[in-house]
Amino acid sequence: MKLSLCMIVKDEEEVLSRCLLSVKGLFDEIVIADTGSSDGTCGIARSFGAELYHFPWNDDFSAARNFSFSKATGDYLFWLDADDVLPPPSRGRFPALRTLLEREQPDTVFLPYDTAPDENGAPRMTFRRERVLKRSPLARWVGRVHECIVPFGRQCSFDLSVLHLSSSKERKDRNLRIYRKWAGEEALSARDLFYYGRELYYHRLYPEAIVRLREAISADGWYVNKIEACKVLALSHEAEGRPKEAVLALMESFLYGEPRASVCCDIARLLGAQRQLGEAVFWYEAALACRDHTAEGDFETPDSRSLTPLLGLVCCCDALGDRERALAFHRRTEELFPDHPAVRHNRTYFAGLEKENK
Repeated sequence: MKLSLCMIVKDEEEVLSRCLLSVKGLFDEIVIADTGSSDGTCGIARSFGAELYHFPWNDDFSAARNFSFSKATGDYLFWLDADDVLPPPSRGRFPALRTLLEREQPDTVFLPYDTAPDENGAPRMTFRRERVLKRSPLARWVGRVHECIVPFGRQCSFDLSVLHLSSSKERKDRNLRIYRKWAGEEALSARDLFYYGRELYYHRLYPEAIVRLREAISADGWYVNKIEACKVLALSHEAEGRPKEAVLALMESFLYGEPRASVCCDIARLLGAQRQLGEAVFWYEAALACRDHTAEGDFETPDSRSLTPLLGLVCCCDALGDRERALAFHRRTEELFPDHPAVRHNRTYFAGLEKENK
């Protein structure tokens, strides 16, 4: 069984060595499509024994990735970005992944994608990506930006994390420019409308973001994307100074799936800012009771089910004058996150109150 690593790169000399060192010796071949580097990227790729190809950039990430797949000869194709790495525990799990592929012969394998590492290297968010594909005409990328492969055939998940570390390379308005051009040429899918709307939000183009996100929610799309669109829609309304519309957008997400902790936290935060503290307590407690939906593809952080609502409950209960309950929530937070700056601040605060009461 032959396993190919497929990548697309452009001006990645800052991070490419880090990526390729992390996977050294794991793959039977490395296929890299360069889309126009002007730095030392190509030399680094060759130094690791990669088969290097040149693909003229045409504002279409899927086209470049499909080109890299077309050059691979492996039975299975594994993709990475240049600013990804396989951490040591994942390297240790790699023989087990090969065994799975040989024994089960799945078509699509999902692996955890860890992102936004904190100062200790722990990921703040993890979601699943279709990472290993059986070489097939169905293993085809779609979407000019935020591209994906529609899962096909026999599907399974495996516990081998890819870590996204990012890089300092500037993207500026690249994605937005591609979306504007693309939307002028053809109708976008519900998924692409969501990502287009999110890109507009990132660029602070809130009125236009609201229009596109509404289109995404109204279209016949994946329920998780609808929930995520409601979250970004709420942020857009909030940025425009409309907190009531923001809360309504968040509550609309309940039409498309079970409540998410991050949605409940945002509702609580918005209500708390309006001094509706009792209502904020309700929603923070609801966040603590929410299930983890990351396996479904949500962009959720563990903090939204623990740290964020607990800190919110400390503040709201204290503001309501319920010091006993505020202290109880602080103790819970302290047990879980003793070194967090907010927890240290609250520790000092409650210690001061105790001294005053003596």
